Formats: sequence, C-alpha cells, structure tokens
Amino acid sequence: MASSFSDIVEEARLSARALLDYGESFFNPTVRLGVTGLSRAGKTVFITALVHGLSRGGRFPVFESLASGRIARAQLAPQPDDAIPRFNYENHVQTLIADRRWPNSTVDISELRLVIGYQGQNGTDRTLTLDIVDYPGEWLLDLPLLDKSYEQWSAESLALSRQQPRARLAQAWHAHHATLRPSAREDEQATLTAARLFTDYLRACRDERFAMSLLPPGRFLMPGNLAGSPALTFAPLDLPAGGIAPDGSLWTMMRRRYEAYKDLVVRPFFRDHFSRLDRQIVLVDTLAAFNAGPEALYDLEAALAGILDCYRVGRSTFLGTLFRPRIDRILFAATKADHLHHTSHDRLEAILRRVVERAASRAEVAGAAIDVVALAAVRATREAQVRCGREKLPSILGTPLAGEVANGQPLDGNTEVATFPGDLPTDLKGLFSGNGAFRGLSTTAVDQADFRFLRFRPPRLQNDGTRDPALPHIRLDRALQFLIGDRLQ
Repeated sequence: MASSFSDIVEEARLSARALLDYGESFFNPTVRLGVTGLSRAGKTVFITALVHGLSRGGRFPVFESLASGRIARAQLAPQPDDAIPRFNYENHVQTLIADRRWPNSTVDISELRLVIGYQGQNGTDRTLTLDIVDYPGEWLLDLPLLDKSYEQWSAESLALSRQQPRARLAQAWHAHHATLRPSAREDEQATLTAARLFTDYLRACRDERFAMSLLPPGRFLMPGNLAGSPALTFAPLDLPAGGIAPDGSLWTMMRRRYEAYKDLVVRPFFRDHFSRLDRQIVLVDTLAAFNAGPEALYDLEAALAGILDCYRVGRSTFLGTLFRPRIDRILFAATKADHLHHTSHDRLEAILRRVVERAASRAEVAGAAIDVVALAAVRATREAQVRCGREKLPSILGTPLAGEVANGQPLDGNTEVATFPGDLPTDLKGLFSGNGAFRGLSTTAVDQADFRFLRFRPPRLQNDGTRDPALPHIRLDRALQFLIGDRLQ
C-alpha cells in the first residue's frame, strides 16, 4: 500500500511538472532534446558540433529547413534551469578547433538553450527553443532499478557476474563475497570492502577490451559529490537462508542503502530531468562493442533494451502533453563512422539496428518513431584510395592520437597516416554467433588486445580569419532532420 501511495504521489508531481512545462511551451514553443550515450560514445562532441553547425550555417543538406534557407538565425540564450549546470559550449569549441583535442567526457547533467528563428512553410516568422539536456548514459541504465527490489537486483547482478568474460573480472569481488553471511550483523568495514571491489569489477567491465554496457548502478562509476556516502556503499548479496534476514543484519543494511540510492539518486533524476524530455538521441560506440566480440554485443543489446523500456514512448497528444508527456522520437546513432570507409556505413547501421530491433519494435507499436543512423558529429578523417601492389584499397586518412600504434610503430600525434580499416561483415548472424564471430584484430588473451580501429585527433580546419570554420561531419544533418525537422515546418 505504501508503495502504491508513493507511486500516486510521484505521478501527481510529474503531471504538475508537465502542466507547468506545457504552459511555458504554449507561449514559447520548446523541444527538450535529451542527448545520452554510454561511456566514450561522443555526447559532448555531438552537442558542440550541433550548436556550432546551426549557429554558423554549416553544411547540412539533409536538414531541410537550413538547406532551404528558412532558418534565419540560431543563437544561444541564457540557461533556463537555475539548478542545472550550463553545458560549456565555448570551451568545448576551443578544445576541438584550436587545441585539436577531444573534450572531456560527460560526468554530470548539463543543459544548453538554443533559440532558432525560422520562416514557416506558410511564410510566417517563427521561433523554436531547443533545450539540449546532456546526461551520462550510465544514469539511464539506473532507471530500471526503480521497478526492482534489492532481491531482484542482487540475483540479476550476481548471475550476470558469473558469466564470461565478467566472471574473470569479478574474481576479487567474488572471493570477498564468499566470506559474507547475509544474516550476520551489519558490518561497515565489510560493506565498504564489498562496495569497493564491486565498483572495481564494474570499472574493469567498462574497459575497451571488454566494452560491457550493462553496468548499473551508474553512479558507482561516476559518484560526484556522493562519493563515500552510504547511498553508494552497498553491493549484491545472495538471498539469506529461508529468504528472511533479521533486523540489523548485513542483508537489511545493504537493502536499506539500495533503496536510499533509488530515493536520493534515481527518482530525482527521473522526475526532474528524464520525464520532461520530448525527443531523445542515444549515442552508441558500436565499434567498441564490435571489436570486443559477441559477448559485448549481446551485453549492449540488453543495455539498450533496458534503456528503451524506461522511456514513456508514444505518439504525443494534447492531453498527453498536458498530463503525461511522452518521448515520440528516439534516434539511435552509431558514432565514429569516420573510422570506417563509407562503403561500410550501411553495415554499421545494420549492426546497430539488429542490436535494438527487439526493443525498438515495442516502442514503434506504442506510436513512437524510431530510427538508426551511422554518424560522426565531427569527422576526423577523409577518404582515399591507397595502392597496395596492384590493388587500390579504400582507405581513410587522419592524424592518430599520440601513443596510437600502427604497423607496430607508436605515433606522435602530429603525423597523418593512411589506414585500411577493413570491411564490416555482411552476415549479421555470424557476427553474433559464438566462436565464429568477428573480433577485429583482438586476441583471446586479456593483456594482448590489438584493436582494429585507430583513434584520431580532431581535424585541422582552415580559418578564413572572419569566424570559426564549420566542423566537418557525417550525417549530423540527417540526425537533426529526424529529431527536430518536423517542428520547423
């Protein structure tokens, strides 16, 4: 009964917030665009390139309202929400263009407001406010916890950790876990050790050699100001014998802190930010999972299915906008398409579409529009034909980051190289199946990974002395057309 009452209260809060947002949007048409993705997927780069391109009239031939000249201006406006940090757009532009470095990864929520002045198709002058909300994908993976008890989460987390390659990475945590008795008295030191080893295991899973995606609780990997708090000091336990643990036991202590994590971290994020989104793009580093092998792809599939289950998806209606807002468009984007020759881009899209197809079909039944695209918000390479003997290979040219290795030689970060990235497989069944699955150039030895895809520096741009040149991209315009094109009619 208590749970039902709290759910009713939460729904009332969400409806009140939706009414307030609707009132504001009635006089000032607004789209709240959520930008998220798992670690190193390129969220910061995507937002920076989007704003830079719109505000400087970049080359977006597929984005109809800009390509046709109907967008007159796009300019930043003051931060709308006083309690949310502003996305540091100016610093990120400087880092990309002047320093030719990739900006730091997203570790907290931030927001940026862009006001777009445009001419409607009927000739009237209009304005659309685009509020871009940037948040870590790890936070998104926490939302399914709202519907899970500590018992359920523990059982699922332990079962997952006993599968390869996770089991190998969880050995230290598992060894400590075996010493714990759930019915024993609560023990702060044992809990601290369990939480630390569990976090180490999650961090190891995220390493690019394994590229695991399903890693809740997300704040364990990016705790922020909650580091060391009891709400982030717990770990999974096996169910006590008989299914009951006495008060004051280790089990009840862990369960209490798990519930505190949901109350203090997950619910506020859902209520104050996530539930207010209108459109969403989920950036996915598909190549990292692809390189790590079929286990990483299956893990990514499960993570994206869990993400889609969190969305209140469906076709927007007047009453729905008033009381129960829904996300009616979700775009899944396979990033770093510039690491491949364009002949493999369709295959990259097909791989991601295969990964999300089960979850996407449910969203489409509910009336939401779902699409998949392979893109590079900032294109770091260009294409060329490189002669190898009598053959000409479709290759890419770019400046790898300092420390990258090509042909056994470490690179200095200043030398442009040509590399043949290879072709992605066309057989998706083979890609996902067992020992025959493609693994890039990685080996089965944990410490001898040799990855196919080099990491490149941002491109060197030619400045005409009047303003920053437009950043090159791959299909950023297609993403914009899907996400907001219909709102600029």
